[in-house]
Order: sequence, then C-alpha cells, then structure tokens
Amino acid sequence: QVQLEESGGGLVQTGGSLRLSCAASGRFFRINDMNWSRQAPGKERELVASISNDGSTNYADSVKGRFTISRDNAKNTVYLQMNSLKPADTAVYYCYADIRTTETYGRNYWGKGTLVTVSS
Repeated sequence: QVQLEESGGGLVQTGGSLRLSCAASGRFFRINDMNWSRQAPGKERELVASISNDGSTNYADSVKGRFTISRDNAKNTVYLQMNSLKPADTAVYYCYADIRTTETYGRNYWGKGTLVTVSS
C-alpha cells in the first residue's frame, strides 16, 4: 500500500523558516511529479510548488523567491524549504505525488497534511 507522510510543520514567527518533508513508502514502480499544496482556513486548496522526476520546478506566484521545492529520488522524498514566512502562509500543507504502481497504471496519492502556523 502506497503512503505519503509529511513532517516538519509547526509554529514560526513572521520572517522565519521551516522545511517540510514528505516521504513515499510502499511498493511502486515509479514516482512522477511530486507536489506541495496548501489549504488555509476558509480558503480553497491551492498548488504551491511542483517538481518533476527530472527536477523541473514550478511555483505559485505567491511563493516565488521564498519557497524552494526539491526531491531526493533515492529516498522517495520531496522537500519544501520555506523562507521569509508570512502570516498569509498559514495553512495545512499537503504533499501529493503521481505514483505508478505498475508500468502503466498510477494515480495521485495524498498525504494527511502538516500544519504550518506563522505568527505576526
């Protein structure tokens, strides 16, 4: 059974930094894109950053220049380094990944989320 588990959330002051991690476990053939999304209270979930398995990245405009997504394919792990945090970054952060359980079949798998709170 494929699982994604996030870690690294917590409480930080404005301007501070946090590093989120998300590790995939279980049996699978390949991991394609890995992503971080977030959902703030009362708001819709939004995509924050994506990284392909060749390292290409994309970011939401709201986090460009402050957040960095990276991955370690040997560890099946994706990271989100968050710097210069703002209260507007407060949200539950979820990782999800396109995971192939066979050569031809796969789907998105989601983690349960980790809470990031930025105090003013």
